[in-house]
Amino acid sequence: MYIIKHRVFFYILSGILLIASMGSLIFNKWNYSIEFTGGALLELSYQEKPQIEDIKTALGKLGWGTVQVQAAGEKSVLIRTKDLTEKERQELITVASIGEKTEIVRFSSYGPSIGAELRSNSIWAIISVLIGIMLYVAYAFRQVSKPVSSWMYGFITVIALAHDVIIPAGIYIWLSAHNIGVQIDVLFVTALLTVLGFSVHDTIVVFDRTRENLRSGLKEDFETTVGKSVSQTFTRSINTSLTVLIVIGALYLFGGESTKYFAFTLGIGVIIGTYSSIFIGSPLLVTMANFIEKRKR
Repeated sequence: MYIIKHRVFFYILSGILLIASMGSLIFNKWNYSIEFTGGALLELSYQEKPQIEDIKTALGKLGWGTVQVQAAGEKSVLIRTKDLTEKERQELITVASIGEKTEIVRFSSYGPSIGAELRSNSIWAIISVLIGIMLYVAYAFRQVSKPVSSWMYGFITVIALAHDVIIPAGIYIWLSAHNIGVQIDVLFVTALLTVLGFSVHDTIVVFDRTRENLRSGLKEDFETTVGKSVSQTFTRSINTSLTVLIVIGALYLFGGESTKYFAFTLGIGVIIGTYSSIFIGSPLLVTMANFIEKRKR
């Protein structure tokens, strides 16, 4: 009941986080990877990895403008450039192969049209998931119509999901704008979609307990029923999230450079998703029920 009683405090806290995150999304430059802008990615493995600055100096002589060089583990580096011709690709490999026994781990090239298509598909994927989740929740709760309709459960779920996506995205974009190694890539979109899946699961667990308590026929007011439901699922939500965070933590620490920021985004999303399912989603049910009741008077 403490959470429901002091829901305004949590609304204000989430409002501050959302405003800061929206500010980050609007005012920071989005650092897209070559998957979205087009370009080439080369990963080289060295027997004795040279200094990153030495590689940058060597590549600077090519005169291609911005070429990004990033460490990838103990022996490898990632090099991102503009879209290359075959001749330029050979020049890149020759110049970047400093020392003996340099091996090409991978080389990928994306045209600008493919990058634009990926960016468009990513946006539609997120929108489609949100709409699909709202329809599913509305259908799943169709037998619960009082004091709020099943559609309201779906609508509040989408609000909570938007909250869960905007905050980690805002943090990631801020990092991306200040660290050239953090880029908006397919893994970032995958992380956001995964956060959506986790958050809706956690929110539905609490909503489902509210539905069961409403069906039990207890003569309590709606606020008391929701507060009791949150209390009954609180420990389960926290424990589930902790086990997920342990796995994500292991992925962050031992998964290598390429999945580091994917795990980071997932971790932030899981924390925010757990918070919203307990402190935002269920309190919003009470707020909407009170609003509907006042309109009837």
